[in-house]
Amino acid sequence: MKLISWNVNGLRACAGKGFFDFFAAEDADFFCLGETKMQPDQASFETPGYLQYWNSAEKKGYSGVAIFAKQEPLSVSYGLGIDEHDHEGRVITLEYDNFYLVTVYTPNSQNELVRLDYRMQWEDDFRAYVCNLDKKKPVIICGDMNVAHQEIDLKNPKTNRKNAGFTDEERQKMTELLASGFTDTFRAKNPDATGIYSWWSYRFKAREKNAGWRIDYFLVSNRLMDKVSDTRIYTDIMGSDHCPVGLTIDL
Repeated sequence: MKLISWNVNGLRACAGKGFFDFFAAEDADFFCLGETKMQPDQASFETPGYLQYWNSAEKKGYSGVAIFAKQEPLSVSYGLGIDEHDHEGRVITLEYDNFYLVTVYTPNSQNELVRLDYRMQWEDDFRAYVCNLDKKKPVIICGDMNVAHQEIDLKNPKTNRKNAGFTDEERQKMTELLASGFTDTFRAKNPDATGIYSWWSYRFKAREKNAGWRIDYFLVSNRLMDKVSDTRIYTDIMGSDHCPVGLTIDL
């Protein structure tokens, strides 16, 4: 089973930059999209052979996630079931016979960390949500989680220590999530891989210089890790300030 997750930074924009060429070429079982920045009624995308599930922010042109899935799920849920978190289109959960698939677009702590306190609450509630799912059946989590977990996960760790996405607080929350029963599939398969990132600023020719961050993930319940056969970061795929990440798992 092949899954791809991509923060498209606006699907309508990305669609004009080769998104559907990549979509067709990869032929994944699941395509999970982050930062769609649209309501489903703002554009229509034909995806023959796929069902579409959308969770859009109430605020237009902001946030939003979607999943294009080949197989119909047993159930679909949107958000965390907590009103404080469920107006920005950040989570979709698909339930299947032997696993849950959760796509997430984690809130950014923003400049001067103005949303860090909110982010901390989000992290605790999201962790509780996926841990509850994990009690029932194993979970695959994917998306832009807006944190580079370790120094190896970004080009310039020393100068970013107090910046959104690499604060001690955000990194600690990822540590806590992993400690609660999940594995970062890319890092587990590539423990020493350096210089492989999934996001680059549009400024300072960052992508050209590969001054990036690895903030897009596939996490799996620990008991699924032995079924993971491949994990990929498609660093050569353009169309967004993020590149797609992928997982192949025998389920």
